[in-house]
Amino acid sequence: MFDGLTERLSGVFERLGGRGVLSEKDIDEALREVRVALLEADVALPVVKDFISKAKELAAGEAVIRSVKPADQVVKIVYDGLVDMLGGEQPTGLNLALNPPSVILMAGLQGSGKTTTTGKLALRLSKTERKKVLVASLDTRRPAAMEQLATLAKQVEVESLPIVAGQSPVDIARRAVQAAKLGGHDIVILDTAGRTHIDEPLMVEMAEIKAKSKPHEILLVADSLTGQDAVNLARNFDERVGI
Repeated sequence: MFDGLTERLSGVFERLGGRGVLSEKDIDEALREVRVALLEADVALPVVKDFISKAKELAAGEAVIRSVKPADQVVKIVYDGLVDMLGGEQPTGLNLALNPPSVILMAGLQGSGKTTTTGKLALRLSKTERKKVLVASLDTRRPAAMEQLATLAKQVEVESLPIVAGQSPVDIARRAVQAAKLGGHDIVILDTAGRTHIDEPLMVEMAEIKAKSKPHEILLVADSLTGQDAVNLARNFDERVGI
């Protein structure tokens, strides 16, 4: 996707670069190509419309028209717009509690990579952030899900909540938070079972887990190949449990 977007945009900018002065028609044609490139890269239409609208307004400004190299100015406008679209340059850290333990709840569809992401996040927090981390699997449905997280925890050298057969996800969440408090952990990560927003019993269960564990962060894990449907997925989870 990014290779195709890069190739398309590079062609647009090369054509612009050959012109000393840009007319409004030149800018419109260039932004039309940018629009097509973004749509072909599976960027959502409302996002593309907003992006093009802002870029057109900036590209038609006095600073660009009177610039020595107007084409370079347009390239910069598009570049800055893409950076902003992808989240900007300011890093956003996790919302951690002033009084530990901080509770992080992992949510998402089945097979989206929650357990693997839990292991990666635990590794980063323990090694880079120097936090004492406890991970707990609340997935009582998928075979060997709990054992998988325990194995990952061992690999990244963090503690995992001991498995107790027969407990409900809500009870495991309560036990994990209590264990984190007693064990002096800075962070406890709760790895939930995969669910869809239309699976009412599982969404009710998620709400109960949230109520019992009082998470400081709820992180949605989505497959990078989900495409535009990730927006609907995020919106639906946010409406039900908040992310």
